[in-house]
Amino acid sequence: MDTAPQIPVIEYDALRSGAPGVGEAIVEGFGRFGLVYISGHPLDLGEVLRLYDSFLEVLQRPEREKATWGGPQIWFQRGWTPPNTERAVLARGRPDFKECFFAAPEPLDPRCQAAWPEIYADNVWPDDAAEFTERTLAVGHSLHAVGIWLLRACEIALDLGPEEMVGLSRGGAHLTRLLKYLPLTSEQAARRPRVLWGEEHTDFNVLTLLPGGCFYRDRARGRPRERGGLYLRTRPTPEHPSGRRVGGQPPEGCLVAQVGQQLEVLSGGRFLATPHGIVAPSEPGWTRTSLAHFVHLNGRSRVEPLGPVEQPGAYGPPVLAGTYATKTLVDIGLAPPSVLGQLGYRHYDRLSGMRALEASEPS
Repeated sequence: MDTAPQIPVIEYDALRSGAPGVGEAIVEGFGRFGLVYISGHPLDLGEVLRLYDSFLEVLQRPEREKATWGGPQIWFQRGWTPPNTERAVLARGRPDFKECFFAAPEPLDPRCQAAWPEIYADNVWPDDAAEFTERTLAVGHSLHAVGIWLLRACEIALDLGPEEMVGLSRGGAHLTRLLKYLPLTSEQAARRPRVLWGEEHTDFNVLTLLPGGCFYRDRARGRPRERGGLYLRTRPTPEHPSGRRVGGQPPEGCLVAQVGQQLEVLSGGRFLATPHGIVAPSEPGWTRTSLAHFVHLNGRSRVEPLGPVEQPGAYGPPVLAGTYATKTLVDIGLAPPSVLGQLGYRHYDRLSGMRALEASEPS
C-alpha cells in the first residue's frame, strides 16, 4: 500500500463560511481521492468513545434478544445486523467480518415511508438502553449537520445553485451505523494476503461521515502493534491505471468525509465514489468499533447529473434514489432478490386478473 498522499484538510468554520480555498479543496479531495478531512468540527470525540463502550455493552446481550431488533423483514435497515450477513458487491459471496446496529437520527419523509417501508423503517432500540439510544442519535445528528455543510460546499464547487444538492437530500433515509469488526483467530491473522474486515467497495449514498474507530481487546481499549484499518483507492491516472491503494487514516481529531455513488452521479463524474476497505490487524484477538453516518438523497429524488458530465452516457438513465437503494441492498445481500420484481406498476397483474374473470363468465 502506498504512502498516503496529501489529502485536503478543511477547517469546519471555513467550510461553514465558504472561505476562499474551500471549493478548491473540495474539488481536489473529492475529485482525486474521493474524500476530505474535516478539522475543528463540533463533534465530541470523547462522546464517540463512550458510545462505542455502550455499543459493546449492548452487543453482550443474548442473540435471541438482539434478533428482535429489526431483522430481514426490514432488510436490516434498523437495529441489529448479525455477523456474516452483509457482503460487498465484489466480495465473491464472502460476508464481512462484522456485526452492526443501524439508526435513523433525522425525521423521516412519510411519503417515502409509504413507498419504501423497509428503507424508511422506524427506529428499533434495545430495552433499558437509554444512554446508548441518546448517544447514537446525538452523534448521528451532529455528523449529519457536517454533511449538510459539505453538500453546500459541493454546490459552490460545482457552480450549482443553492439547495440544488441539499434540497435533494431533505427527508432522505439518513443512517447512523455502528460497527464491530470481529476478532480473528491465530490462523486467520496469519493469512496472506491479510484478512479484510470489510471488503473493498464504494458506498451507494451521497456522503459518508466517519469520526474514527477504536480497537479493543478483552473489552479494553488499546492499539495493536500493526493497526490495519481504512485504505482507499484513488482515481485512475495514466501512471496508475488501477488507481493507488493508500492509507486513509485522518490526522488526529479529524473527521473523514467520503463520496458515495450518488454524489459521483450528481457531480457528473467530477467527484469520485471512494473505493475503500478495512484491513484487519496481523495480531489475533483484536476487535474494532467504528461509526459511519450516511447522508442519502430523498427516495423520490432523481439520481442524475446536475451539470456537465465527464463521460456522456455513463450515468444514465435516471433512477429514483429509493429504487437505487433497493437494488443496492439486494446486491449486498440485505434485501431479497424477489423485491426487484415489485418495482414499477402492477398493471400486468391487474389486467391478468380481469382477463381471468372474463374467461370465467358465462357465455
